[in-house]
Amino acid sequence: MAVVNYEKEGRIAIMTLNRPEALNALSAELSAELRAAMIDFRDDPELWVAIVTGAGDRAFSAGADIKGFRPGPREGQPELPTEVVRADKIWKPFIAAIHGYCLGGGLELAMTCDIRIAADDSQFGQPEINIGFLPGAGGTQRLPRFVPRAWAAEILLTGDRIDAQTALSIGLVSRVVPRDQLMPTAMEMAKTICTRAPLGVRACKEAMIRGYELSLEEGLTLEREKVAECRATEDFAEGARAFVEKRPPNYKAK
Repeated sequence: MAVVNYEKEGRIAIMTLNRPEALNALSAELSAELRAAMIDFRDDPELWVAIVTGAGDRAFSAGADIKGFRPGPREGQPELPTEVVRADKIWKPFIAAIHGYCLGGGLELAMTCDIRIAADDSQFGQPEINIGFLPGAGGTQRLPRFVPRAWAAEILLTGDRIDAQTALSIGLVSRVVPRDQLMPTAMEMAKTICTRAPLGVRACKEAMIRGYELSLEEGLTLEREKVAECRATEDFAEGARAFVEKRPPNYKAK
């Protein structure tokens, strides 16, 4: 049985972590299947937006599979893939649809996504400190960039959880919805993004993510480069024509 269900609905890819009996813990097998799904999504020109979610009623993902941990140095352990494949390294947009536990590596995964929507039963945290460890998939770096530093420090150093409304109030998620509205809300947002010019969407994401690590002037230079690229696309010409003609545009990612 696949531990990541990978489905395609029109222009939307849905990646469902499928180990509900283990709270969708991130085993090596799951990580490999998720990586393969992300590569397929990245390389499929017919897919424009991805949603990442978790199977079952209890968790998006409770984090790394602790049973698979091997203490000690990495020497002698399996080599990691050399090509970095993450949601924030793919310029197509990702939406995380989160419910239940979103902890440790699960939260780190969610933070690589562009938009995070939470069900009202969600709980967030980085509990690695409780076993003498620390977040090792970006938690110590992304969390202080995404939320106020004092909140990041509290979450990282105590290992305590926060609820969905707190996550919303500090900007960790963009909206909180009833549990039964989670996937409909994520799908609606994905469909909305699919009506926008896909090359423009990708340029926006790239400029936003790459620009975060640049000075303002460097970021503005990057933005101008992306503007020039979009100006030369067929989609921009179509968007301008559709606006003048007062009709929906027909974008083709060209």
